[in-house]
Amino acid sequence: MLARMEPIAAIVDETVQPFKWPPIARRLSPPIVAMDKVSVGYGGRAVLSRIDLTLADDDRIGLLGQNGNGKSTFAKLVAGRLEPMAGRMTRANKLEVGYFAQHQIDELEPALSVIDHVAARMPGQPVSKIRGRAAMIGFSGARAATKVEALSGGEKARLLMGLAAFDGPQLLILDEPTNHLDIDSRGELIEAINEYEGACILVSHDRRLLEACVDRLWLTANGTVKPFDGDLADYGRFVLGAEARPAATPKRGPASPAPAAGPRRPAPLKRELSTLEDRMNRFNDLLRRVDEALAEASARGGDAGKIADLSEKRAELERALAACEEAWLELSGEAEET
Repeated sequence: MLARMEPIAAIVDETVQPFKWPPIARRLSPPIVAMDKVSVGYGGRAVLSRIDLTLADDDRIGLLGQNGNGKSTFAKLVAGRLEPMAGRMTRANKLEVGYFAQHQIDELEPALSVIDHVAARMPGQPVSKIRGRAAMIGFSGARAATKVEALSGGEKARLLMGLAAFDGPQLLILDEPTNHLDIDSRGELIEAINEYEGACILVSHDRRLLEACVDRLWLTANGTVKPFDGDLADYGRFVLGAEARPAATPKRGPASPAPAAGPRRPAPLKRELSTLEDRMNRFNDLLRRVDEALAEASARGGDAGKIADLSEKRAELERALAACEEAWLELSGEAEET
């Protein structure tokens, strides 16, 4: 599948800028969000229901769940972008929420520069202060004058996260924040999240990010969201059903080798894990490039055929990435038991 992908040019930054966000505007008494039998969905159809959760002012939550189970819907609910359909949801007085998701790239104005977007959040402020805030986000000097349409996917993500945290919200919700970031930028993001003083909800498939930043896990499954009692390794076993049922005997074709007797040795397992990690990195990089191409084609009113082709490739990549992630989780659990 990788061989079939059409190469798409990407901009790679040589210098990685840190993520710097302002301190939160004010402390709030916990809980800052409380949900009592809440339901949420679209067009009268509930996607999630029976949600009973509370969020403290310093919580670091990792939101888990397979694709299509409602993670982004829940993030929008907590962010205030979706209203509850049923139940009771209370927020702390004067709670400010910063929300980041990849689809927000469409909310940026392609013809405007980084400094234009920052200036819109600072009406009446002198140019020196506006440039200072742009530099704080990671766009100093001439880079601040770059138009959005000329930014890479990672730069757009950096700008969007900077705008989400702009006013020092007490709660920051980041939905797949590392999709467009390279390895070094992901490290800078981890540092910024850990230095952030407020509560944070992370929706991510990036295991390194979750392990470094969260202290509690919530699981989106079976039409609801509940605390998950366990760590990421336990979640891997949950996904595979290893604790609920014996492993199924794989179907083999006539040319397939018979399964090996007994557990695999640690060295081959590590090699397989490394191979899967490399493959996931390649898929994520290709997803980033496809997203950049989609954003560029949409901004320029590109032809519908190209957009449809890119969308089809993106869906294929997502399926391949999900399969790799499931295989990686299975091998990780096996490696821990070896």
